Amino acid sequence: MNVGDALLDLVVESVDPERMKTMAALLRDPNMIHLEPAEAARHGLGDRVVNQGPINMGYVQTMLAHAAGGVDRVRATAFRFLANVHAGDRVVAGGRVTAVRDGEVDCEVWLDVTGGARALSGTATLLAPPPAP
Repeated sequence: MNVGDALLDLVVESVDPERMKTMAALLRDPNMIHLEPAEAARHGLGDRVVNQGPINMGYVQTMLAHAAGGVDRVRATAFRFLANVHAGDRVVAGGRVTAVRDGEVDCEVWLDVTGGARALSGTATLLAPPPAP
């Protein structure tokens, strides 16, 4: 990996509202904007349910794990939430190498809603991938 290299995008063709229900149960998150479109609309968030932040971060974490060669090679992440992701949205997790040093790779990362806003931005540090044989 070299400074300026793009990480391979992870594309989610359609954010699944059923996964939001599962995540709400796992997180014990009673916020109905994740479960009921009418509740999201009542709060001015559009007419579709809103994806939870941990799922959005998970898309980026998965992209990073692929880039680094395993989840154990993702050393640190920091994220900033910028916009909502809704059921049915197509999202793309991407990144770019910003520094390479002492066996580590720093990256800027993001999650974009196709045809919409950047939903998440942040930074990550990965262990440099092992050399190819």
